Amino acid sequence: MSIAANIEKVIHGQKNNLRKIIAAFASGGHVLLEDSPGTGKTTLAKSLARSVDSTFSRVQFTPDLLPTDILGVSVFNQKSQEFQFHPGPIFTQILLADEINRASPRTQSALLEAMAEHQVSVENSRHDLGPFFFVIATQNPIETQGTYPLPEAQMDRFAIKTSLGYVAPEVEVEILSRQQKVHPLDDLKPCATKAQLENLRAFCQEVTVSQGLKKYIVDLVQHTRTAQGIKLGASPRASLALMKTAQALAVIENRDFVIPEDIQELAVSVLAHRLSLDPQARFGGLTQEFVVADVVRSVKVPV
Repeated sequence: MSIAANIEKVIHGQKNNLRKIIAAFASGGHVLLEDSPGTGKTTLAKSLARSVDSTFSRVQFTPDLLPTDILGVSVFNQKSQEFQFHPGPIFTQILLADEINRASPRTQSALLEAMAEHQVSVENSRHDLGPFFFVIATQNPIETQGTYPLPEAQMDRFAIKTSLGYVAPEVEVEILSRQQKVHPLDDLKPCATKAQLENLRAFCQEVTVSQGLKKYIVDLVQHTRTAQGIKLGASPRASLALMKTAQALAVIENRDFVIPEDIQELAVSVLAHRLSLDPQARFGGLTQEFVVADVVRSVKVPV
């Protein structure tokens, strides 16, 4: 796909993660990256924005950040004797919410309506964000001090959660060479127009998902609700996200139909962050990713 190839001019050694992130973008979902500083999260978001010729905003979440710092605020105009709304950074097409779990739950919740409905309600007025509003949020590892864990309702709004992690040493050497004099992001050009993005999303929706694979998706999600050590399993929204991202992944692979491997490749990234472990399982070392991987191994693949 041209978008992925364009981003790979800047982001190296992340082919598998790029596939998932672009699949989320093409399906209309949002992405949560849990990563350490310096792994390329901001560069990835900027590269995507430039590749699809979109506006881009970055918000650094801090404990003192207020909802109005994201949404905007009305200011009284002395000349017109009226309040005028000044839009916040959320009024963009691609938003990087950096270290989202450092802000208070009240501020985190300012994103919920925007992520779910592509609109913002401020002072009894609704403002449309457009169909291509896309959030890439990052969060510190859960053991980092000074963080506020995202509530289940907000975690469920992210189509996928993934981690870029550290690249192989030889790839890191290549990064040093490519950025020795200039940053490749400076020369990145758009490779997709708004019309092409509209066609891409429309085509993703038309990708065939057989009844057997729909039942397979539901079986996977159902098993997360009954798995040992799980307090709260994945919701029906998770089933929809898994189907839609699988459709987009099929398009990336130049297919007009979904195969079981698409679903299996995405299952952990789409489902794991939506699960809540019971305390005993969590302290025993069980992880959501292990639960989902075990479910994928145990659920029968349709023939």
